[in-house]
Amino acid sequence: MLNERKDAMGKLTYDASLVIDFDDRTLAHLQIVITAKLRRRESFIFSWKDDADIGDGRTTVWLDPTISLVYKFLGGRPPQINKAWIEALTATANSPGGLHLVKEPAA
Repeated sequence: MLNERKDAMGKLTYDASLVIDFDDRTLAHLQIVITAKLRRRESFIFSWKDDADIGDGRTTVWLDPTISLVYKFLGGRPPQINKAWIEALTATANSPGGLHLVKEPAA
């Protein structure tokens, strides 16, 4: 994790209209999980808790292989990937409730 900024905030753009901020490390893990499901042509929902500055609510989107997604990372180096976190996120993505963020487990 050389030169990785703790506050590096990446952006996930959904369908060219909704832009969501995630730190680069979280975004990298989400990208792996989302890409794996979409490669298999699996549609699913993705939910996250909104920041207080936009209402402190919750947002859910439908992810489908036909919907445009753009991952924009602020940092120049990819973060180290935690396989245990990928597995935990994948488990939520495969559940009826869909993908949602879970706390990063120890590697």
